[in-house]
Amino acid sequence: MKQEERREQTTRLLLDSTRALITEKGCQAVTMKDIMERSGLSKGAIFHYVKAKDDIFAWILQERLEETNANFMNEVKRGRTTFDDPMRRIAEHFPSLQDPSEVTNKVLIYLLGKEEQPAVAEALRKFYERSVQLSRQWIATGQEHGVIKESVDPDAAADLFVLLSLGLRVRSTIPDASGPFDAKAYTDFVVRTLQAE
Repeated sequence: MKQEERREQTTRLLLDSTRALITEKGCQAVTMKDIMERSGLSKGAIFHYVKAKDDIFAWILQERLEETNANFMNEVKRGRTTFDDPMRRIAEHFPSLQDPSEVTNKVLIYLLGKEEQPAVAEALRKFYERSVQLSRQWIATGQEHGVIKESVDPDAAADLFVLLSLGLRVRSTIPDASGPFDAKAYTDFVVRTLQAE
């Protein structure tokens, strides 16, 4: 097995094992020992890739972003230069923003509670910046294809959409908190803001 394939396989095993443990126990209760036992990987194998469980948690956040981006880009590459198909691929993940059991929401809230740690602060910064960067890229791609209004400022819109998505994630963790601005309202807002008439 090639080194790159081994790295991908190990990373996948770490992410899947950690995600399952978070679902079962919550972020706080998951230990590196749990991850070693669940994944079957040795301490040395894990620490070859990460320094702490928070590194794996940060990977989980990044993975969701990259998955959404890959889905969007696949639609564009397939010649889907209308607004609907690529937007649908992005919007598929919007309901998870308000799901308190969604692993990425749990991870985000957990990491936000540890933002004073330099490595966690850096991971959060990278997650936020990548979220805005991808949103900006999606908007610019839509503008290039004439399906997103030229009057939309990609920088401002991307930042606003990310801020709203973070708000939905945070609200999902507050017991019994809800409001009229839900995942559907978020989707409708994004569509109204972007779609060329």
